Amino acid sequence: MKKSFKLLSLSICIVIMGVFSVGCSKDSSEEINFFNYGENIDKETVKEFEKQYGIKVNIEAFDDMETMYQKVSNKGVKYDVILVSDALMPRMIKKNLVQELNKDNIPNISQMYEDYLNLEIDSGNKYSVPYMFGTVGLIYNKDLVTEEVDSWDILWNEKYKDKIFMFDTYRDTMGATLKKLGYSLNSTNPKEIEEAKELLLNQRKLVDPIYGVDNGTTMIPSGESDINMIWSGEGLNLQDEYPNLAYVVPKEGANFWIDSLCIPYNAKNVEGAEKFINFVSDKESALRIADEIGYTTPNREARLEQPEEVRNNPNAYMSKEIMDRCEIYVDLPMDVKKLYDNAWINIKSNN
Repeated sequence: MKKSFKLLSLSICIVIMGVFSVGCSKDSSEEINFFNYGENIDKETVKEFEKQYGIKVNIEAFDDMETMYQKVSNKGVKYDVILVSDALMPRMIKKNLVQELNKDNIPNISQMYEDYLNLEIDSGNKYSVPYMFGTVGLIYNKDLVTEEVDSWDILWNEKYKDKIFMFDTYRDTMGATLKKLGYSLNSTNPKEIEEAKELLLNQRKLVDPIYGVDNGTTMIPSGESDINMIWSGEGLNLQDEYPNLAYVVPKEGANFWIDSLCIPYNAKNVEGAEKFINFVSDKESALRIADEIGYTTPNREARLEQPEEVRNNPNAYMSKEIMDRCEIYVDLPMDVKKLYDNAWINIKSNN
């Protein structure tokens, strides 16, 4: 999973690290260290929390979940709150990298929709509180793509040669291809993985440039592409900004992801972390955060306060029919990861 939030600049990161260093001499109850995925939060919410509780929030950003995993695994690095993806959650629980929550201190978890609680990744939400969710889907230019767009098939339409944008992330791109073929995006079947690889090799002649990440969000409004893979937050934001663009979740289903907040096993300020998680889980905070970053909120009360065109958008809050076709990524076994890695290397290196 990768949601393209604006990453903090190097200079900000340096400042943050400086704050972390200074913080060592402070009472740990006066601050918390939050390891977040990009700028995946509303700054005003952080300021309000700091004002209300007198606890400084030091934010460090990462842009890859495996990077987060490695840093949290390092016993010398301590955070109080971390953002964890669905795919990594079971591994982090199994490795004892996150601690059980005292939900008496996080009462706002009761505001969450039941659909986003008690998932297989953390049965009973012993270790996590849902924070934000979304999908991987398609965005297209309605002025130039005149046929109905409801399937991953459109990404193989030769009519749009050199106007198709694909993700440079193997789980997303191969996952979409597996769904197009009618398979699970978590397939462990070597034949299915090979079939997806061959389909992507055949598609390469239609895609220019060959794969990318954040550049897709600028390519489609500028006219460099007509149809893109995209994460739902960016897709829905672009749809709001440009009337000629539309975001859809394909009928075959897609990746449904949910990011959650956890407290690491070696957190210094557990009490402050609980206060922070509870604060951002409140209706008002959840509403501001969802409005700022464009992703859908699992907070039931916050959704009810959203504009009608947001809360009733079927490509944001999906119908059960589409949801049943979507899947959360699982953390694949190492031998299966090697199959995907080898296929991806072949796809990207083929000329």
